Amino acid sequence: MRRPVGALTRLLALAAVLLGLVPAVASAQQPVLVTELNKPPAGYRLTAAQVKRIAARDPRSRAELRRHPRAVVYEYTKGAGQWQVSWFSPGAHQRELLQVYVDDLTGRVTEVWTGFQVAWTMARGYPGAFGRRVNSLYVWLPLCALFLAPFLPWRRPRRFTLWHLDLVMLLAFSISLAFFNHATIGISVPLVYPLLVYLLVRMLVLAFGRGRPREPLRPAVPISWLAVGVVFLVAFRIGLNAVDSNVIDVGYAGVIGADKLLHGKKLYGHWPPDNAYGDTYGPVNYYTYVPFRAIFGWSGTWDDLPAAHGAAIAFDLLTLIGLFFLGKLIRGPNLGILLAYAWVSYPFTLFTLESNSNDTLVGLVVVLGLLAAVWPATVLRRGAGSGVVGAAARGVISALAGLTKFAPLALAPLFARGTGPFPRTRALIAYVLAFALAAVVAMLPVLLDHNLHAFWHDSVSYQASRPSPFSIWGLWGGLKVEQRLVQGLTVLLALGAALVPRRRGPVEVAALAAAIMIGVELSLTHWFYLYIVWFFPLALVALTAAAPMLAAEPAAEEQATLVPAPA
Repeated sequence: MRRPVGALTRLLALAAVLLGLVPAVASAQQPVLVTELNKPPAGYRLTAAQVKRIAARDPRSRAELRRHPRAVVYEYTKGAGQWQVSWFSPGAHQRELLQVYVDDLTGRVTEVWTGFQVAWTMARGYPGAFGRRVNSLYVWLPLCALFLAPFLPWRRPRRFTLWHLDLVMLLAFSISLAFFNHATIGISVPLVYPLLVYLLVRMLVLAFGRGRPREPLRPAVPISWLAVGVVFLVAFRIGLNAVDSNVIDVGYAGVIGADKLLHGKKLYGHWPPDNAYGDTYGPVNYYTYVPFRAIFGWSGTWDDLPAAHGAAIAFDLLTLIGLFFLGKLIRGPNLGILLAYAWVSYPFTLFTLESNSNDTLVGLVVVLGLLAAVWPATVLRRGAGSGVVGAAARGVISALAGLTKFAPLALAPLFARGTGPFPRTRALIAYVLAFALAAVVAMLPVLLDHNLHAFWHDSVSYQASRPSPFSIWGLWGGLKVEQRLVQGLTVLLALGAALVPRRRGPVEVAALAAAIMIGVELSLTHWFYLYIVWFFPLALVALTAAAPMLAAEPAAEEQATLVPAPA
């Protein structure tokens, strides 16, 4: 077993070599208003008046303009050889109703967008807008096979279990993504919810001691093969990031925020026009980008952004390492390698990495929170994880996690409880004090710069009120009561997780944490596939650690004291 574990420890060295190879993609061309209707702009063949007539003749445009006969039209150039014609609603508060692209050379309409797809370019199914080549079938399908194949019952008698259904359900988000990539959000959005509900119920059932496998989890290949697979897949992921990935606005925001911090500017408010709403996250999110901005620099524009690539790769590798050590603590190195393999073979973790977003940072902090909950019971041998040191560690991590992208704040009551019986009063006090102190320290740059109002307005208030077509709440509308009900149930789940079940070990805590994060995602107005990594590592730990141990696995006696066998 030493060789596979040793190979995993060399991954950071590999990352260090490849981090310098990280190019990215420049931002899309911004439209430029044309005020001279009858004279072609420099470098263009057509006039604005001609382009307007071409755009208005398109059947899709005519249908939309019949619904809005008083719409106001503007013409723009949009990069070399391309025009954009936009119709807006009349009045002081104009809203874009119709957007048409016209090729200057051929005079043909190339794109027509209405409804949500006018404002939300990410809903248009542009190839590679998120994750670039990872969306190709020749990349995605082999990853699905690598994720699933080692756990299938290849030998007779073939017995399929809930574990296999769980893996299929985790991969089934691919169906929704396929519709999204073809600009069919009317189908892609509702397809997500049955999968989230299934995983929510599955996690709650596991948390209360039901639905556990009766037999040990036996991969179809030796565990050493999985360790070798981890090494090769990590190299593949970093290499693909280096040569074929893009930085979306989320990663760009991290670099801007880090640059503001390094130059002593106020973190919130007055952001560049090409990422005006980038200050919507907690301050800890921007702190994590500071070392990468310091190492790789930034030109001041949405350019290659190597700092964003470096941060995304670091978040991914640290989550991988955290899962390995978490598995090692719970069950031994075999489980650690299995968790690491599942992380690097799951296509949605690569989708997030290739988008260079900050969402893997959320996965990392929840893994660290789970490590802090498990560590006292397994390392300090206190059994309950309720000591002052463990509680203080959980408090610090909970606060920092909540000030990344806010969703992990829902885990604060759960991490206050930890593993084992209810903690003593002094442990709870240590948790609250550590949480409060860490939160104050993290907010110090905001407080000292008198930036609290902008922080609240641009992050908390904006996130709570932002519209989006990427949830059933925003896509369908008219479901405010139902959404509030789901949000209320999620709050009750988060609070109740601190009280029940009474007896709990790593499996129960991981399952409850995954259920809470899934509940949060079910209640959001804006949901996206990048958010899968928020709950995936937690669900993975719960599903794998719930299986009975193989006879060769260590620490069986210790774990038996942590998680009593279900009746």
